[in-house]
Amino acid sequence: MIRREPGGILVASLLTLLILGTLAAVAWQARGLSGLGIWDWRAVWFTVWQAVLSAALSALLAIPVARALARRRFPGRAALVTLLGAPFILPVIVAIMGLISVFGRNGAINDGLRLVGLPEISIYGWQGVILAHVFFNLPLSVRLILQGWQAIPAERFRLAESLGFAPADISRHLERPMLRSVLPGVWLAVFLVCLTSFTVALALGGGPSATTVELAIYQAFRFDFGLGRAAMLGLVQIGLSLAAMTLARWITIPAAFGTGLQESQGPQGPPGWHKGVDMLAILLATVFLLWPILSVTASGLPRIPLLPADVWVAAARSVVMAASSTFLALLLCLTLALTIARGNAHWIEMAGMLPIVASPLVLGTGLFILLRGWFSTDAMALPVTVAINAIMALPFGLRALIPAARTLHSDYGRLADSMEMQGLARLRYLILPRLARPLGFAGGLAAALAMGDLGVITLFATDQPTLPLKLYQLMNSYRMTDASACAVLLMAISFTLFWLFDRGGRLA
Repeated sequence: MIRREPGGILVASLLTLLILGTLAAVAWQARGLSGLGIWDWRAVWFTVWQAVLSAALSALLAIPVARALARRRFPGRAALVTLLGAPFILPVIVAIMGLISVFGRNGAINDGLRLVGLPEISIYGWQGVILAHVFFNLPLSVRLILQGWQAIPAERFRLAESLGFAPADISRHLERPMLRSVLPGVWLAVFLVCLTSFTVALALGGGPSATTVELAIYQAFRFDFGLGRAAMLGLVQIGLSLAAMTLARWITIPAAFGTGLQESQGPQGPPGWHKGVDMLAILLATVFLLWPILSVTASGLPRIPLLPADVWVAAARSVVMAASSTFLALLLCLTLALTIARGNAHWIEMAGMLPIVASPLVLGTGLFILLRGWFSTDAMALPVTVAINAIMALPFGLRALIPAARTLHSDYGRLADSMEMQGLARLRYLILPRLARPLGFAGGLAAALAMGDLGVITLFATDQPTLPLKLYQLMNSYRMTDASACAVLLMAISFTLFWLFDRGGRLA
């Protein structure tokens, strides 16, 4: 069956070769892997420590919020659930600006602490890194845990009610088993995101004591040109990711609730003080997630017309690059998903998920090393950035496309084969119409992530800055008013691109 989709096998093979080959190219250029020094091992330790703590905090804080959203019904609930997902597609550098405006030295929190005579807090260092990671990953954790609550058959809650279960009994027999099944996956997803953190540590890290592995790779490339050390750090990062995946699978315990009637009505929360606690959890999460976004918007929106011309040039460059990355990501995702949907293609699916454990900085540098004999550095900078952004979006796009592609193949595959519908006809009349929604969602994610990326471009293309890099340069030069306006512009373009692709998929 797989041989009928040779494109997927080719893409998966090239993807595996690219990720492993670029790492090998960096090591070869350095004439082998270099040993790690004491500061490198401190970076490894800090990376693991902050990722474990960030993942644990994100998951634990998400539990009361997800529980409240699962068992309470109120006007605007659906809109709130959607809005709470905004930080996931928010450009990282914009979110950092928002957090600084709220928690920074001149932010609202420290202004309030000074007013009442309490000591100030600092957003720089390990505490800022963890705060930013919780900000980004709390919405993701809430959505994943909320899905777990909604997966418990409604009949189980009605049975518990008929048996006179108290809230503590429901928690013991229904909610805790679900959490034991869901939380390892939630923790793993957040851990992997935090493990490969770069922009957060670059902007908020406090020197050697708050350096992640990804930031150490950047420093090895940018300042020391220690390619062997960078390659070794890349291998360590991949090893940590694989170890985390193994651990999460080992400790996951299925909930075993059985099936239900798939009713949409969820559990009804207990009245009294329980309702007050639920609403407080929703309110605190909403304020924490939306306050930084609104703060940046309020300060930067009026100054957008006053932005210098080079910011608009950088914005246009970013839009073109994001559109190119999205097209490439969708092409790769669709090719892989159609092959995976045909059956025994587990290794192809694993190849498509490889980018989530790889270092984009190692990938970018490896490509430069492999291509430098044919192209100049300036000529390669933007195309390589486009390619890396497309590759890094693959795991998210595949998660959206694979279930829909399997349903498409199950429902229409044999019929299309019997009609000998192949090639462009199959793509135009069957695949694209049936996969338009997940394709639109995957395209929106890819466009938003590429638009806000501040990764490979920081190494090479400082004379052709993208909008995120321009924002970072404005922050470093303390032009905070221009930086705020630039942040609002970047946020608006990212959300618009996501909406255009997602909406286009829904209307198709």
